[in-house]
Parts: sequence; structure tokens; C-alpha cells
Amino acid sequence: MATQQPAAEMRQQLTEVFGRAEYPVTEPFELIPLLPDGPATTFEAGGVTISAMDLGMGYAEYQEYPYESAEALVADLMTGLRDDGRFE
Repeated sequence: MATQQPAAEMRQQLTEVFGRAEYPVTEPFELIPLLPDGPATTFEAGGVTISAMDLGMGYAEYQEYPYESAEALVADLMTGLRDDGRFE
């Protein structure tokens, strides 16, 4: 069985966590209760580790609230991670 590419693995982790939100989500603070370790939650894939706090603050320019779905939120976060050179 083939392993997932790091970007796909990160997308899956983000989707699993943020998929539990009640949409629409109007601001990032609504997502904090979903994080297993609160703002200290980290996501790891293929040698890339990023904290939820870094996602919220460091990639804020990529986020356009409100979000109607987890897929839209995760797509914007992944765009930021790619633009930052964390994934191809």
C-alpha cells in the first residue's frame, strides 16, 4: 500500500479537525475548541510540523472568513503552506 504524499497527509489532518466545526465559521477563534491541544496543537506530515497558532497567525492573509465548509478553509491553508515552500 502506498503512503500518502506529505501535502495530502497534512490536508487530511486539517480536514479531520476543522471538519468538526459547525459551518459557517465567521472567525478563527471559533475553531480553537476543535483543536485537541488547543492553540498548542501541532500538525505533522512529511517532516513538516506546524502549530495551530502558526496556521492562524502566520497564514492569516490566506484566510477569508466566513467559511462555508472545511474544504474551503483547508484549501486556503494549503495554498499558504505551498506558497511558503512547505509543500510542493
